[in-house]
Amino acid sequence: MSIRRTLPHLRRLRAIAPFPLPTPISIGFDAIIRTIEPVRSASDYLAPGFIELQINGGYGVDVMSATAGDLMRLAERLGREGVSAWLPTVITAPLGEIERIDAVVGETMEMQTAADRARNGSGASILGTHLEGPFISPRRLGVHAPSTLTPDAVALKRVLGLRTTRLITLAPELDGALSAIRRIAARGIAVSLGHTEASFAQAVAGVAAGARMFTHLFNAMPPLHHRAPGAAGAALMRDCRARAAIIADGVHLDPAIARLAYEARGPQGIVLTTDRVAPAGVSGTRVKSIFGGARTGVTIRGGAARLPDGTLAGGAIAMLDMARRMFPNFRRADLPALARITSTNPAATLGLRDRGKIALRMRSDFVLLDKEMRLKAVFIGGREVA
Repeated sequence: MSIRRTLPHLRRLRAIAPFPLPTPISIGFDAIIRTIEPVRSASDYLAPGFIELQINGGYGVDVMSATAGDLMRLAERLGREGVSAWLPTVITAPLGEIERIDAVVGETMEMQTAADRARNGSGASILGTHLEGPFISPRRLGVHAPSTLTPDAVALKRVLGLRTTRLITLAPELDGALSAIRRIAARGIAVSLGHTEASFAQAVAGVAAGARMFTHLFNAMPPLHHRAPGAAGAALMRDCRARAAIIADGVHLDPAIARLAYEARGPQGIVLTTDRVAPAGVSGTRVKSIFGGARTGVTIRGGAARLPDGTLAGGAIAMLDMARRMFPNFRRADLPALARITSTNPAATLGLRDRGKIALRMRSDFVLLDKEMRLKAVFIGGREVA
């Protein structure tokens, strides 16, 4: 829907944003303001564009086998959903294959940069790659291939030589993991703890070494136990410096558990991630995705992606749909929390200072929502997404 028909006047923007807006908000915002017509709805909400830290694919595109053109098309589709930036996620694979995918993502990022300079628009910005493995526990593979590695000097050197890595998921109990976390963090790459058998103490040590997040809390880690809290217990601690990423789709986590995590950590400690895979957005089709090192038929059943044997293989719903589940009785007072868990916290986890908020010197990435949390308009880099 056009900005001319949906966005209110500048005074209204200040009133509905999740925090006070300075003037100008960012480069490109003045041009947007000049197109705005008088207020149409007093119940619209403005929030920062969503930042997705874990997307394995969608709309038939699998990151593991995608071309640069495929990723560009996926970025455009994500942009129309309100996602302003994302990390294509690479699951466990031989290092040579990871290096090939890294090159494809790098090529796509260059294509997006060229499109942005030409002001052609290119959908949700690719920030880099989330490397979800191979430094994970062989006991908590999920649908990953069993070609896991310990982060020894040789393997870590190759991983640190990748062009696009912004986030690495690893298991802190592996030999050499704590040293690896410190080295990775020193390079400005965020570390997330996940696919792990870690004890509570090992998880706490991983955070102390520099980890900033826990990957899909409760999934691919031991369940919380009153005598063995494990990584899940560490992630629920209110003062934990690493945020807990949750897949709040009602399948990966029961809604009560998602709420428990939210209440335990508060909005400042939660990151929403969808963990979406290639079949998401494709109706009634079995899509071939690369799991366990082979192309496997994956379908959407029961609200999530599953292998033929029923094994849970990833998420299927969009970020906005997940946000509605987190805030089923959405009110204006929920706006700051919505902004935090969908945008501000993901940006902070990656150490980004130019996005994740609506504020001075920030990118003009934002979404307009109606009172039912339906998407009315999306702006990425100050340009409306069709």
